[in-house]
Amino acid sequence: MDESIEVQRNDIDDLVTISVEAWKFVRLFQRAVAKLDPSEQAKFVSQARYMQKKVDSLMGARGIRLESLEGMRFEPGLAATPLNLDEFESPHESLVVLQMIEPVVMGPEGVMRTGTYVLGAL
Repeated sequence: MDESIEVQRNDIDDLVTISVEAWKFVRLFQRAVAKLDPSEQAKFVSQARYMQKKVDSLMGARGIRLESLEGMRFEPGLAATPLNLDEFESPHESLVVLQMIEPVVMGPEGVMRTGTYVLGAL
């Protein structure tokens, strides 16, 4: 295999990894900021949004995006793994993706990395 192609793949893998970690950090940061006085929240929320926009821009330039499935009805075959499916009995149509733990990573050719999520009942 051509060494430059291998380096490009590794660079893309590294970008995806850091982007997923940034996505998780921004969500955690927003939950922490929500505990602050409302008058103090705006600048922190703006900074987190700015960072996420920069990450999204870098990913988008390569045809890659992060997808959240939150709010979608559960169905087998989603591009993510439910962490708590065993807590529920059938029917699956009464379940919804309650919280994404890791986003789905979509590339130009489809799913690059599956996500993980927590299910909830409707």
